[in-house]
Amino acid sequence: MLKNSIQLWLKKSLEDPIVNILAKNSHLTKTQLETLLIDVLAENIAGKSLKYDEKARLRLTKAKISRGAFNRTLKQAQENIIKSIYTVLLLGYLGVFESTTLDQYIEIANKLQEYIEAHKSMPNKAEKIKEQIKFLKMLREELENGLRRLSKPSEGFP
Repeated sequence: MLKNSIQLWLKKSLEDPIVNILAKNSHLTKTQLETLLIDVLAENIAGKSLKYDEKARLRLTKAKISRGAFNRTLKQAQENIIKSIYTVLLLGYLGVFESTTLDQYIEIANKLQEYIEAHKSMPNKAEKIKEQIKFLKMLREELENGLRRLSKPSEGFP
């Protein structure tokens, strides 16, 4: 069933340790992140266009969510994302962010991209899979440690 497969994917995504660290330190609530993921990615998984009342039923909560509540939460998530981007732009414009102070964030972003690419290119051969899993585990641990370090304001923010 489509609902079960999307909810299983959502649950797995939201339980990912890297997602947890990133989400905890973002401007998105867990509900907003879940709603945004449903809005952006559920149609890809479903392979068809979904109406907002169908998307509202995909939420992990047991309570019935109305289309209006889903849309309000989605709007809040989108506004938080836009405000976060504007905050970074503002601080860069005012000179608060110098390139050297952003280096550690850029390094983590590059590691995150490397992790994503490694995940996508998992080999089919058993001997290569073990090697790839070992690499992914090491990269994931490195990412988690770096993200935890950056999430401490005294260490991560100038």
